[in-house]
Amino acid sequence: MILHALYDYYQRKSVDPDAHMAPPGFEWKEIPFVIELDSLGNPVQIEDTREGEGKKKRSRPFLVPQGGKKTSGVVANLLWDNAEYVLGLNTKGKAGRVAEQHHAFLAKIESLPTAVRTDRAVQAVLHFLRSADTDTLSQYTAWNEIAETNPNLTFRLRGDLDLVCQQSVVREFIGKEQSAENADTFCLVTGEDDEIQRLHTAIKGVWGAQTSGANIVSFNLDAFNSYGKAQGANAPVGKRAAFGYTTALNYLLRRDSPQRLQVGDSSVVFWSDRPAELEAGVVDIFGEPTKDDPDRNVRAVTSLYKAIHHGLLENDEGRAKFFALGLAPNAARIAIRFWHHGTVAEMAVRIRQHFDDLAIERSPRDPPYLSLFRLLVSVATLGKADNIPPNLGGELMRSILMDLPYPQTLLAAAVRRIRAEHEVTYARAALIKACINRATRYANPTRKEELAMSLDEANENVGYRLGRLFAVLEKIQEEANPGINATIRDRYYGAASSTPVTVFSILMKLKNHHLSKLDNRGRAVNLEKRIGEIMDGLGDFPRQLPLADQGRFAIGYYHQRQDFFKKADKSTEGEKS
Repeated sequence: MILHALYDYYQRKSVDPDAHMAPPGFEWKEIPFVIELDSLGNPVQIEDTREGEGKKKRSRPFLVPQGGKKTSGVVANLLWDNAEYVLGLNTKGKAGRVAEQHHAFLAKIESLPTAVRTDRAVQAVLHFLRSADTDTLSQYTAWNEIAETNPNLTFRLRGDLDLVCQQSVVREFIGKEQSAENADTFCLVTGEDDEIQRLHTAIKGVWGAQTSGANIVSFNLDAFNSYGKAQGANAPVGKRAAFGYTTALNYLLRRDSPQRLQVGDSSVVFWSDRPAELEAGVVDIFGEPTKDDPDRNVRAVTSLYKAIHHGLLENDEGRAKFFALGLAPNAARIAIRFWHHGTVAEMAVRIRQHFDDLAIERSPRDPPYLSLFRLLVSVATLGKADNIPPNLGGELMRSILMDLPYPQTLLAAAVRRIRAEHEVTYARAALIKACINRATRYANPTRKEELAMSLDEANENVGYRLGRLFAVLEKIQEEANPGINATIRDRYYGAASSTPVTVFSILMKLKNHHLSKLDNRGRAVNLEKRIGEIMDGLGDFPRQLPLADQGRFAIGYYHQRQDFFKKADKSTEGEKS
């Protein structure tokens, strides 16, 4: 199903001229340097295709014949490769192997059919390779860098716009090689007769995987084989289908792709079977906005809500098929973290539900919609992306797309971070609220939510009420000691939220001392009344609170604190007016 959907996507994008999808037998490759030759094969210049400065230099991508699968053996590409293959340049101190590589590069061109080999541009390359001395190239500025970095190189004939490997005769030759004339069995993806692909093209762009790429389909050990079949014959995928799905996936994972999102250790790509705004907009919805456009995800989420309101669920775009694929590194292979498909309308509703569940009272400085990155780093040690718990990002995305409860580990991580840092942040509170509400709704579909967006004085849950009580006790301490550096939260929050009976009796005694220090007796009476309202029907302090109630404690505390801030703002506004 995954390969079929990717192959269909390739078929769709290959006819779109704006997509620049590589045709069969070709690939887009970043080539830093192009050697320009005259008709006799003499070098004219070395063109540096890179743009930018310093480490941000980026090579221009060119459409070149698809490269061979580089393993431990010698495999040369056609009319382009690294400097060892193209020039026989010994960059790693392995002269014998480099000579073998250079010979393979030349032999691959010499083995071309006569009609291709005798083309004037190809002939110029052959003349250069047979007679060139590296000293003739050392005069150019780029030479030292080529000798040090072993970059990819290719050729262009002076006066031509296209590379030599892009000449019409080369294209026709590669096109014939991709035909199904050598079909030996049927393809599991297309169901059509085709030649089976023995080794599939590597997938690049998965964060954490090998830089040279890794595979989704691979049989490289005898233990993986069956019925005497080797490598690709164990899962017969035709050459056309293998090229299509690998090209489509590499296209989706390319640098700066608007359809790729990094969620923790999972690289997630999105696409649909026909054009839809959600196809590219989903990354803006979930992604971290850039510094030069901090409101990007706010606009994207707002646009999603408007689209649903204006009939996305009923129109043709809403009925388009939508796909999401989560990939993670796994040694020499790529693991499928999750795979989900549905309609654009279904995905839109589930994404909206995610943001509805996260909605909670916040300060005007906080963004209305939190990116997945902000949610995940809020539960990571020291707030560092490297410390995001493994698999958590992929599980979170899977829960959103499949409308499932958020992983229990997410709730546990949020509670643990609060206890460690004694701070109920906006992101952590939003996460806890969403985790509890989704779990409640999943267990009882008739109940829309348990925790409200803002202070809910009717909520009788013991954890929620104790959180509110703790916030009031802290507020009393702060007003009794203006400018205090550390409050009861810094010393008692962990115990109060997990084993209330051990600390609340102490805190209630401290409260009396703090109230006696308040000069405004009316304020002291009002705070005492608030405590009485919260404790009404509370009974004895529990010995322990389970994980979910510890989360409710955090929300109760957060809601009560936000309510205090809100009332303080209103009183300040009244004084100004």
